Amino acid sequence: MLAQLIPGADWQYFVSIAVVSLYVSVTAVALSTLVSLPVALAVGFSDFPGKHVVTAGINTGMGFPSVVVGLLVLLTLSNQGPLGELGLVFTPTAMIASQFVLATPVITSISLSAIESVGQDVRDAAFTLGGTDTDIGVLVVKEARYGIVTAILAGFGRAVSEVGSILIVGGNIVLNDPTGGKTSYTRTLTTAITVEARQGHYETGLVLGAMLLVLVLGVNVLGSWVRSRSRGRGEIRR
Repeated sequence: MLAQLIPGADWQYFVSIAVVSLYVSVTAVALSTLVSLPVALAVGFSDFPGKHVVTAGINTGMGFPSVVVGLLVLLTLSNQGPLGELGLVFTPTAMIASQFVLATPVITSISLSAIESVGQDVRDAAFTLGGTDTDIGVLVVKEARYGIVTAILAGFGRAVSEVGSILIVGGNIVLNDPTGGKTSYTRTLTTAITVEARQGHYETGLVLGAMLLVLVLGVNVLGSWVRSRSRGRGEIRR
């Protein structure tokens, strides 16, 4: 159907770009979640000197300039960098590393807020009933699960809409296949839109932009649904 609406469009090229975008963003957010949640739990359950400084640092990380992150990752993975021997520069792995750095503060900060928003009375009640530290931690995570899901969705939105850092570390590489078509290697929806617009291929850019908007809109709709479930659950409890 889409091929009839836009004759001559290289849909294989479009699909390969979308696949690379989803692969890089989903992998980066999954890895970031594995790191962010333990950090948020450790900070949320601890009371130590300098906790406010650590929290402020996490919140500040949400505003990291993406091009600076991309430059630092590039320097780390380049031939002269400490990880240059791995040969990861201008690969999807380098893009995942860059998006990981960008998404981690977002997921950590929002998850931490959700964990700290769980009332102390819930923890005290679990402790009174004989719950261990592990039991209390599981209970708090269960109570904060909607906020944690929102954090993950926010991290994905940050990752999938990124352009500056992945353009630096990924190189925006496209491969030519034997049939004369193009296949994305490190080109994502955002970097593809940039290139196509510069070349004057506005129709292609609009198609790619529509695909990106559908992804972002889907994430926002899912996030709104999660927040509405959270509010509804809170009202029922009250």
